[in-house]
Amino acid sequence: MVALAVSVLSALKRLCSVALFVSQLYVLSGRAGSLMTTEHSKQQFVSTKGVTSPSTNTPYTRATETTEIPSYVSKCPSNGLCSKLPPDCMTCKTNFSCVYGKPATFDCKIKPQIHCVDQRNNEVENFTINMTCQFCWQLEPTDYVCTNSTSCMTVSCPRQRYNATCTVHDHIHCLGNRVFPKMLYCNWTGGYKWSTALALSITLGGFGADRFYLGQWREGLGKLFSFGGLGIWTLIDVLLIGVGYVGPADGSLYI
Repeated sequence: MVALAVSVLSALKRLCSVALFVSQLYVLSGRAGSLMTTEHSKQQFVSTKGVTSPSTNTPYTRATETTEIPSYVSKCPSNGLCSKLPPDCMTCKTNFSCVYGKPATFDCKIKPQIHCVDQRNNEVENFTINMTCQFCWQLEPTDYVCTNSTSCMTVSCPRQRYNATCTVHDHIHCLGNRVFPKMLYCNWTGGYKWSTALALSITLGGFGADRFYLGQWREGLGKLFSFGGLGIWTLIDVLLIGVGYVGPADGSLYI
C-alpha cells in the first residue's frame, strides 16, 4: 500500500511539472506575438510619417479666371455716345468750382467692359459731360421716383408726411447719392371714387350707403338705424363728402 501511494504521488508531481511547463510556454508565446505586432505597427507609423502627401504640404491652387460680368453692364448700351450713358456706367471727378444751379463740366471715365464713342464716332475712355451743379435731393420731383406709403392718412389736419426712399432716373446726372430719403406728403389711393361716394350720399345716404362704401361701417349702421339722423345727418354727409372732408376709412385719396 505504501509503494502504491508513493507511485501515485510521483505521477502527480510529473503531471504538475508538465502542466506548469505548458502554461509558461503559452505565456511566452503570447508576449512574443504582442511584441511583434507592436513593432510592426511602429514600423508602419514611421513609414507613414516619413512619406508625406504632396497634396497636404504643397497644395495646388489653380488660377481661376474671372469671367463674371459686372451688374452695371446690363444698364450700359454698347457703342453709344459716352455723354448719354447712365451714371452707373462712368466715374466722374468732382468739379469743386461749380456754382449751384449753374451749368458745369465734369471729367468722366467709363467703367471696365464698357464701350462708347464720342461725337466723331471714335471709341474713347475719357470724356466730359455737362450738367447742372446741384445735389440729387434738390432735383425736380419728375427726375426721381419715390416709394409710396399705404399706412398714412391722406385726409387729416394737418396733412401727414412719411419717410420715402427716392431713386434718381438713369438718364439724370446729379451730385451726391442717387438714392436718398425724403419726407413726402401722404398721397395714395385705394380705388374709391369721389363721384360714386357723392352719388350714394345723395340717393341712399339715409340708409348709410355712402358710409358703407367708404368703409366706415360703424357710421353706416348709425345712419341706417336712425334713418339718416332723421335726414339731418344725410344732409351733413352730402356737404362733407362734396367738399372732400369725409374720405375713405383707410386714409387714401379719391380717384
